[in-house]
Amino acid sequence: MPDQPASLYERLAVVISRAVRDGEVCFTGLATGEATARYCTLVPVLGMTLAQCLHAPNLTILLAGWCHNPAPGSLTSIPTAEFSPEILNLDCESQSPEYPWSFSIRRGEVDVGFSSGAQLDREGNLNSVCVGDYERPKVRLVGPILQPEHLALFGREIIMMPRHERRTFVEAVDFVSGVGFPGGRAGRQALGLTNEGPALVITPKCVFDFDSEGAIRVASIHPGVGRSELRADTSFDLGVLDDVPWTPDPTEDELRVLRGEVDQVGLLRPR
Repeated sequence: MPDQPASLYERLAVVISRAVRDGEVCFTGLATGEATARYCTLVPVLGMTLAQCLHAPNLTILLAGWCHNPAPGSLTSIPTAEFSPEILNLDCESQSPEYPWSFSIRRGEVDVGFSSGAQLDREGNLNSVCVGDYERPKVRLVGPILQPEHLALFGREIIMMPRHERRTFVEAVDFVSGVGFPGGRAGRQALGLTNEGPALVITPKCVFDFDSEGAIRVASIHPGVGRSELRADTSFDLGVLDDVPWTPDPTEDELRVLRGEVDQVGLLRPR
């Protein structure tokens, strides 16, 4: 076994690797700020690259929509802007300098998207627009960017939430910039949305998924996180947690490939 246990970020990259499938097209954008970019962009990209190495050789990664199948093993720092030098100079299969790229959003050719927000509620709705009343907000956020399309048009969405706090996991978001399951799966269908919608929500404390009715539930809890701690940091009721498993450890092979081939400089290792 490796001499150093898996870091939280390595564990989450493995969760993502196991969640994507061969032949899928997966899209992730760029987050701003090193800490957020590490969690919301780097972890998904390295997780998908791990999947390509282990079980999904025909998976396509679209980084920022225009960088196709990047080779992140050459990264020595974390890109925090869409056209930063780290991305422009990154080894990849191809670049699409103009939108729309060859994979059309509206034709449903993107199978998996990755997004994030400032708030997420029990229905899986996401908010990246404002905190408080829209006309007089407490905080004006970055805006929806491509989030409505992510949640409405991509096959399914994996939501990366870098902070797990009561103010981020709320009973109801202040603004819906990405629609989840309002009124359950039937309510989503009533809006004319036929894609799967949110599939996973990955936080520093746990992994959420959604049941057959569209209700959020805790799928696994990361080792070292107490159930009482998880409840205290979530504004909505989590239900019974007694039988919720721990998030599985990476296998020896997953960790070997992740460190030896995918993340050679250790960007996901403890700093």
